Amino acid sequence: MNWKKVNMLSAGILYMGILLACNKEENTGLTVASNLSDDMVSVRDFGAKGDGKTDDTEAFQKALHSFGTRGGTVYAPRGTYLFAGSLNIPQAVTLKGSFESVPAHNGIRDKGLPKPGDDGTVFLVTGGKGNEDATPFITLNTNSTLRGVVLYWPQQDPEKEPDAYPWGVAMRGKNPALLDVEMLNPYNAIDASKNERALIRNISGQPLRRGIYVDGIYDIGRIENVHWNPWWSMKPALFNWQKANGEAFIFERTDWHYVFNTFCFGYRVGYKFGGSKAGVCNGNFLGIGADACHTAVLVERSAPMGLLITNGEFVAMDGENPVMVRVNSGNEGNVTFSNCAFWGPCNQNAIIDGRGTTTFSDCIFMQWDRNREGRYSVQVTGGSVMIRGCNFMTDSPQVFISENVSRAIVADNMVRGKIRIDNRSANTVIKDNLGSE
Repeated sequence: MNWKKVNMLSAGILYMGILLACNKEENTGLTVASNLSDDMVSVRDFGAKGDGKTDDTEAFQKALHSFGTRGGTVYAPRGTYLFAGSLNIPQAVTLKGSFESVPAHNGIRDKGLPKPGDDGTVFLVTGGKGNEDATPFITLNTNSTLRGVVLYWPQQDPEKEPDAYPWGVAMRGKNPALLDVEMLNPYNAIDASKNERALIRNISGQPLRRGIYVDGIYDIGRIENVHWNPWWSMKPALFNWQKANGEAFIFERTDWHYVFNTFCFGYRVGYKFGGSKAGVCNGNFLGIGADACHTAVLVERSAPMGLLITNGEFVAMDGENPVMVRVNSGNEGNVTFSNCAFWGPCNQNAIIDGRGTTTFSDCIFMQWDRNREGRYSVQVTGGSVMIRGCNFMTDSPQVFISENVSRAIVADNMVRGKIRIDNRSANTVIKDNLGSE
């Protein structure tokens, strides 16, 4: 028997079977792409041009709806797709571009990189200009995913204060996912509210007003490897506006959010913890960083279960009275910083108020009191505080504790120069701190 002919015949039969399966009409009357499979369609087969000039919104939405309720993948091949409207990704559908990992594109700091549209799958977003409350560009639903694309707002001017736009991506339902996406210059990037177990992983870009907003989460959300850097523009008018108004990560009501390896540069607030009608935040924040911010961490409110911030790096050096950590008077929860570092030419490392408890353990404090005015590294005016096993590396006053502080422990710390702890509270333990001349 000629096995070579048999194998060729078998391969031909299999190929014809695939062609017949991929060209058949489903009972729903919806078209399946002719060049992929029952589980994947191409936007090109629904009329998308990808020429950067034709509005491809309708073609993409047709492709996204083509699976009905079955779910599948809509593939956007390499090209530059223009959108004047918004997209809604149905349940169990993935919209996928050509990038297999988060890309990077040209800004004023990286002249050697390609420009948006030079490679890969790029979405040019133009809808909603001037109205940040308009429909988000992309809405994700239960089990739906966006991955492997670049989102770029071509009508933003890098030389001017930014125009408002709605959210780039809104995450709704249960288990929506945003993976391996560059959001080069959104006004508002990711609305991660009103969902359960959202996954945000491997995202980069330069949000101008808000980076990620989290609220109304009653089951654990996950944010991993998200870096906001000014790769698109540091021109004075735009970047100064961002530093005066921008908020990189915003957390309101969420239960045990897990946040890992995140970073931001050049914002009014790096990490903001507040509250809404739904409640306040508790969570686990590991390996987070904020550089060149006015306030690196702002706690307006937090839950009794606490904010656990570990291995963080925080720099505040811009604006009037830059401070790394501010805990406001409205806070009643617990905030813990463990093995964190605070540096940069700031006025103070931390200003603590409220009725909750703030803890610093095994932390490094540097470069406060930049104008040599006798400011304290940590100023506590309310609530309770524990400062243990920390290293104060600038020869300036270390800790101020006001008479309104209910409890304080300052113990086992090392300081540069003389120990300068001004304690005015009656209920404190201050011991075993070591200075050097």
